[in-house]
Amino acid sequence: MAKDDGGIEYFNTIVVQPHLKLVTNQGRGFHVRCRYQTRDKVVTNDQTHVSMLQSLPLQATAPMPGCTMKIFSGDPTQHHVAENVKIGDPLTLVISIDKQEMFGLKISDCLVRDGLGWGEQRLINDEGCPVDGEIMGQFTYNEDKTEARVNFQAHKFPYTASVYYQCNVRLCIKHGGGCSNTPPLCNSIARRRRDTINNNELKSVEGLDGTPATIEVYSGLYVNEASDISSKSDFSDDVFKERAIDDPNTICISQRSFAIGIAIAGLILMLAVVAAILVLLAKRRHKSVSTTGSSIYSGPYTNTAYSHSS
Repeated sequence: MAKDDGGIEYFNTIVVQPHLKLVTNQGRGFHVRCRYQTRDKVVTNDQTHVSMLQSLPLQATAPMPGCTMKIFSGDPTQHHVAENVKIGDPLTLVISIDKQEMFGLKISDCLVRDGLGWGEQRLINDEGCPVDGEIMGQFTYNEDKTEARVNFQAHKFPYTASVYYQCNVRLCIKHGGGCSNTPPLCNSIARRRRDTINNNELKSVEGLDGTPATIEVYSGLYVNEASDISSKSDFSDDVFKERAIDDPNTICISQRSFAIGIAIAGLILMLAVVAAILVLLAKRRHKSVSTTGSSIYSGPYTNTAYSHSS
């Protein structure tokens, strides 16, 4: 790029990733900028005129900030990372970059996938506005624009419990109004006007400093059905407790205790039947032994044919 003062300027952005196939938050970006000032100096002697070229190289580097996405369950201040939740549980998605004075962030192009490659749903469009406010609302940013968060309720695809979230994080340069369109206005026509102005400002910033990088961040969790077995048993226990409180003359037990009681009663009944069968067999054996011991030859025998009386 030729300058008005006769100098020449070269700039480029180099992004270095430690892995060949995976994009991680360990990557670093280097913005290299070189400027050469050309000055003409005339050396006079008796034979020739020589123009000498002097160069002045300038180099500046800016480390790319690390970026993370986390999904917290319940109150995000408790820092409880969500791993296994139920449909409808309150969640908070937090995206942040390292604290520094040069870069800010803007969240765009968020979507949720099933992890199987069968389905996906877009949540945030390329302008950073929600596609369906009932599923996920708009991100809110902190004062220095290094963190964005949004509250939503857990949801899932009907055929799998795994859900994976992906968002694009656009780095903007705070100086010179590069982050003036963060957060975006999503509710009126003024958003379009502001976006047009900010795009022009952003283009001017990009023309001077190059294009800031866009980082993709991912996070996933498991979402179970709200009417699973444990929730049903807990709900039944609550119902029984409420009924017991309302009617003190009624004795209520949980389904688990009732099942255990039925099993114990069945076992006792089975033992009683086995004991009765053993008693009947013992009596029958004793009777058969008594019958075998008695015979017509067991008693005294008298043959009347050979008996005579005197």
